[in-house]
Amino acid sequence: MKKIVIIGSGGSGKSTFSKKLGERLHINVYHLDALFWKANWEGTPKAEQINIQKQLVQQDEWIIDGNYGGTLDIRLNAADTIIFLDIPRLICIYRLIKRRIKYNKKTRPDMGVGNEEKLDIEFLKWVWQYPVSKRPHILEKLELLSMEKEIVQLKSSKEVETYLESL
Repeated sequence: MKKIVIIGSGGSGKSTFSKKLGERLHINVYHLDALFWKANWEGTPKAEQINIQKQLVQQDEWIIDGNYGGTLDIRLNAADTIIFLDIPRLICIYRLIKRRIKYNKKTRPDMGVGNEEKLDIEFLKWVWQYPVSKRPHILEKLELLSMEKEIVQLKSSKEVETYLESL
């Protein structure tokens, strides 16, 4: 386990989990949100996202967290381990609200500089619809990759905690 992808809905705990995993395994963590959101929420062009990820996955060891479905295959194909935080949407929504309060008028540690925490209706809708709109496609991809990669699907905070403790 040296090339690890962490995926899941917004609010599923990807950044927190990847940080803890990186500390346990002594592997550098790359948060795609921090890499792809420039100051004042200016997005990075897709071509640049592709180049950044192609460079990252050439390293010997890495943990990369984030979804970015349009470039997900770059990471999935290069990974030896894929961890899907398949957390219920109500928990994800709760965590997003809690995060918004905690980082009010601040930038989260896993976010690009100059991007104060925000929470808008579009993102909440995306998270609410994730189990129907994104999850089935993710599960299909994971099933296809399960013969050649280690796939870990964690469905609760307890499972996440237990997994980290087992390492």
